[in-house]
Amino acid sequence: MTESSSTPARSQNTSYIVNKNGADQLVNILQRRPDGQVYVHYDGFDKRLDEWIPGTSLKPANESARKRRRGTPSPTPTESETQPDLLMTEEEFDIKHHKQITAQRNFDKVNFGQWRIKTWYFSPYPLTDSELEDSTGLPGGSASTSKIPGVNRATVRSHGRTSDLLAGGLTRSHLSGEKSTLWVCDRCFKYMAEGAAWEMHIKHCDRRHPPGRKVYQRGAHIIWEVDGAKDKLYCQNLSLFGKLFIDVKTLFFDCDNFLFYILTDADSQRDHVLGFFSKEKISYDDYNLACIIVLPPYQRKGYGMLMIEFSYEVSRRGGKIGTPERPLSDLGLRSYLTYWVATLIRFFRRLLSVLPPDRPTITSSGRQPDLTGVLPPPSEDANSRKKRAKGWDGETPDSNSTFTTPNGLDDTIAAMRTVLTVSNPDGSATSHVVVRSTLAEIASATNLRIEDAAFALNECGLLGSTLEGVVGITREMVEAVAKERNVKRMCLDPAHVMLT
Repeated sequence: MTESSSTPARSQNTSYIVNKNGADQLVNILQRRPDGQVYVHYDGFDKRLDEWIPGTSLKPANESARKRRRGTPSPTPTESETQPDLLMTEEEFDIKHHKQITAQRNFDKVNFGQWRIKTWYFSPYPLTDSELEDSTGLPGGSASTSKIPGVNRATVRSHGRTSDLLAGGLTRSHLSGEKSTLWVCDRCFKYMAEGAAWEMHIKHCDRRHPPGRKVYQRGAHIIWEVDGAKDKLYCQNLSLFGKLFIDVKTLFFDCDNFLFYILTDADSQRDHVLGFFSKEKISYDDYNLACIIVLPPYQRKGYGMLMIEFSYEVSRRGGKIGTPERPLSDLGLRSYLTYWVATLIRFFRRLLSVLPPDRPTITSSGRQPDLTGVLPPPSEDANSRKKRAKGWDGETPDSNSTFTTPNGLDDTIAAMRTVLTVSNPDGSATSHVVVRSTLAEIASATNLRIEDAAFALNECGLLGSTLEGVVGITREMVEAVAKERNVKRMCLDPAHVMLT
């Protein structure tokens, strides 16, 4: 059996032009194959879009074209290229090796249940015994002959994390065809290199749901809390699978210090995993989330927002103000900005409303109604109930929880509400709500970090109007942002949280 090998591109600074989707894109070559295929990175785009393409589709990019397209001079050698290697710590050494090794995906696709998914990033899956035998049969007689430029083979005892990455990437990244496909059980996340072994496994795998305990259930959607110390193998396999779609987090095989929250969708047979997030059991920075992933077949359906809202609910019930671990990926920053903006907008809507959202009219006798606080919703007569909208997978939400959020008006903020009522010529009156508060008070009321709240307010344009250091926000401005950002109601219903 012969295997196709790949070699690193000789010049990392050589750029080419590729026509993709009708537009010319600047690319850099990362790897070459003897069959003419090249592995390219699209300049200015995320690494998940890197791919193998025919070498014949490349066109050299001259300097004038580069300057016209990018408006910057040609790249200059980096400090690491112009200066000799300096002494570095073991952690810096590992990080350098990690970046070099993970520059290229080691699997092209992964078979996961009924789905065949294109992977996004490198994941350090260890080599199986059969793969080690295959690699030693390659020309050169040893798996260690496969080499990434600038990376020396580490022993198992030294730089253990780097050797894990090497074991998972050095040989497999050079394989093509079926060998570039990973097979993963969608019940227990056990991984296999061959489809026959995968088919045999799924016939006997009897896991119907993730281990651990239920911490949220609404209809068919359940969030499970799994302890990485108690279910170590399951969490290790889950982390390896998630790493195929996460780039900025470094994966460790020691999951003892992490809790995993897994979102599933139940049918009559079992629970299907939609995504998960992890968090440290003890975080001195009060991070409420380490990494989050929604599996590609289930993205853009609100599941990521549900898990983000749940992570903040966990922090709120623990008496902490949480924030996600940095750095955030481009997709992560986009999702969190959406959450922060939506949380603030929903809060401002309640704060700057004379009447609560679920009380369009108030009827009083004898005295004028008290409009300084949020009034409780009216009791619902069983004979006057209307047909309610169905929630996720057919469950019927409680009408009283339709507009409920954990960010209601607490006593501190409610005390700052001043209702100004002005009489009209026809005898009626118009009421306006005036609130004076600090950014810290708004952040505390919405359970957000001050810096996260300030970033969201600035991004959505609500910090643009200032007078002597005071920011003015009107209800009209809030509604304009809500329309522009397409702010929706919460995905999470706190009434269905099962944390004690």
